[in-house]
Amino acid sequence: MDIVMIIGRVLFALVFLASGLNHLTKAKHMVGYAQFKKVPAPAVSIYLSGIIMVLGALSVVLGIYADLGAVVLAGLLIIMAVKMHDFWAQTDPQAKQVETASFFKNVSMAGAALFLFACVANGGDFGPVVSDDLLSLWAK
Repeated sequence: MDIVMIIGRVLFALVFLASGLNHLTKAKHMVGYAQFKKVPAPAVSIYLSGIIMVLGALSVVLGIYADLGAVVLAGLLIIMAVKMHDFWAQTDPQAKQVETASFFKNVSMAGAALFLFACVANGGDFGPVVSDDLLSLWAK
């Protein structure tokens, strides 16, 4: 089952790794959209979210404090869903449809990240890991 766990972790984290690297390498192209969405400090926000996505993805894949990585990804996804995919504010039907799909994709992935967090934090089987979960450090 370990190989299935590893494959699942990689598949889950792949979108964060790809998106995070895009945020870091193509930030100049993303800043305009962030400004349009009224994101505070858009350039800093783009780079910061990119770093968070890459580190969160690596945390989950490698099993290095995967509970922290998963809960941080969940928080980022919720923030991004609300700020960047505000389907309720769209008047154009096509834009509303795109933003609705993006919003619910982020929310469902946040749910999966929270599930991973709970699994790791409760000592569930997460497959091979490099470190224990972060919460277990306080229990010792």
